[in-house]
Amino acid sequence: MAHASSQVAGAEHSAAKPLSMLVAAVGVVYGDIGTSPLYTLKEVFSGAYGVPVNHDGVLGILSLIFWSLIWVVSIKYMMFVLRADNQGEGGIMALTALARRAAAGRARLRTFLVICGLIGAALFYGDSMITPAISVLSAIEGLGLAFEGIDHWVVPLSLVVLVALFLIQRHGTARIGILFGPIMVTWFLVLGALGVYGIVQHPEVLQAVNPAWAVRFFVVHPGMGVAILGAVVLALTGAEALYADMGHFGRKPIARAWFILVLPGLMLNYFGQGALLLGDPEAARNPFYLLAPSWALLPLVGLSTLATVIASQAVISGAFSLTRQAIQLGYIPRMYIQHTSSAEQGQIYIGAVNWSLMVGVVLLVLGFESSGALASAYGVAVTGTMLMTTILVSAVILLLWKWPPLLAVPLLFGFLLVDGLYFAANVPKIIQGGAFPVIAGIALFVLMTTWKRGKQLLVDRLDEGALPLPIFISSIRVQPPHRVQGTAVFLTARSDAVPHALLHNLLHNQVLHEQVVLLTVVYEDIPRVPPQRRFEVDAYGEGFFRVILHFGFTDEPDVPEALKLCHLDDLDFSPMRTTYFLSRETVIASKLEGMARWRESLFAFMLKNANGNLRFFNLPLNRVIELGTQVEM
Repeated sequence: MAHASSQVAGAEHSAAKPLSMLVAAVGVVYGDIGTSPLYTLKEVFSGAYGVPVNHDGVLGILSLIFWSLIWVVSIKYMMFVLRADNQGEGGIMALTALARRAAAGRARLRTFLVICGLIGAALFYGDSMITPAISVLSAIEGLGLAFEGIDHWVVPLSLVVLVALFLIQRHGTARIGILFGPIMVTWFLVLGALGVYGIVQHPEVLQAVNPAWAVRFFVVHPGMGVAILGAVVLALTGAEALYADMGHFGRKPIARAWFILVLPGLMLNYFGQGALLLGDPEAARNPFYLLAPSWALLPLVGLSTLATVIASQAVISGAFSLTRQAIQLGYIPRMYIQHTSSAEQGQIYIGAVNWSLMVGVVLLVLGFESSGALASAYGVAVTGTMLMTTILVSAVILLLWKWPPLLAVPLLFGFLLVDGLYFAANVPKIIQGGAFPVIAGIALFVLMTTWKRGKQLLVDRLDEGALPLPIFISSIRVQPPHRVQGTAVFLTARSDAVPHALLHNLLHNQVLHEQVVLLTVVYEDIPRVPPQRRFEVDAYGEGFFRVILHFGFTDEPDVPEALKLCHLDDLDFSPMRTTYFLSRETVIASKLEGMARWRESLFAFMLKNANGNLRFFNLPLNRVIELGTQVEM
């Protein structure tokens, strides 16, 4: 599910007119779900599921797709999930923070909800690799219909397109981003036009709007009914982006784009493909491209490639945004975040994520070689994330919004039932090739939980030998050390203990600055903290101050900039008078009670390679002193 950042058209969407907002939302939000017609019906009627390409089979599948889009996207996401915003922000990590707040005071439930959120986030990264691979492969495969004997070029051409996409990420996409909206609007108009072209030839296909055809399909094919949902779910891929991108466009433009353009375009195209299959069952090998007139095939391949690149861009940008949120919330080691635009905060680039995704996508393309084979791996991550979203939203509706259970429970049960059926239908895909996103998800889940637990253990170990601040200040009064001019800022996680860096500095240098600031950075479960709530300060006497800076999980943690908000006469944070003291811990795995030995070693490796406080907090290079200490876990 694409969680796209604002690394796209509509950079000034807040001041844009409704029409331009709608176009920008189409370009970002709907790239993934908009390219699903390329491969959904092709996979359904591929033969692997045994669905007959006849009147009842076609109408039954179309009815399933139609009502799945209505229930999951139009009702669940548009009417309910999009309302569960965290100060306007969406996405699985923002929702996790919201659910965590809703479960305040319920420790076990809070832990369960956090685990659900981490599972959804981990599966999202697996989906982030599959979406570009299957989308671009399915688009390039259209060349095989236009030119005979070039099927062996599909994989190399797809790799060229995908690798080029990842290579340009570090330069940002602001320049080409303005084209995203118009291209995707054109794409949906073409989808609708092709659909009408097919429906006119076999208008009886419109009978599939009747849900009785979907029910009849389950009755006639009881064994196949649930299994086929594993292919039908391909029509829903990208639904999570509706929620994830709410922070960039707002709920109304996303909803309007869906009902005015996207849903009609998708359904017309699916029905058009179905009409084609009613007249020519052999077209099941690639109903999307065979629906087009022969003269339009090559232009359609070109437009499809552009659309799939945009869909892939949305997923990649989403991975960057999700990673930044997870870092701020403390579930992923700090990484170097590069801003690719001086105007838009959301336009970011994270090299480690970019290259990891590229390697995963290349391996998927080389390993599966076709969109049909890759479809067997698709669905597990998508439905898993959708299921986790429903669980988290249920907690928000019941605990935070406090809806009456008689009203909320039946509705939420319906959402969970449908998501559960889709997830169950995709579980067998793990054996068929879907193990890749599951393994990737498990690995990422282990990394995130190890990092979170390891950081907590590290703080606990450091606390064991920590010197209480009041005792330290009393000793300073009795035996004052030599004081030097300036302000010393010591970053520390504890608000009531002396930082190790301060003790080391006093021990080795035998001096203290005139002003000593013990600085703690706190991340809230909200996207942004207003400037008036950013700063807390307490004076302890003897030149000691406790400062707490509050940031949201989408804020830029620029410490020097934030300290400018402090206007106390006793504190001077001017750049040439301020020195920042950092502590870098080296973890040594031991037999002490905590985590398993292998997890301690893993945490030590992640801590060693994590981006340090210097870069992360934007501290001036020439005003930082770093002191190290060893800690046994």
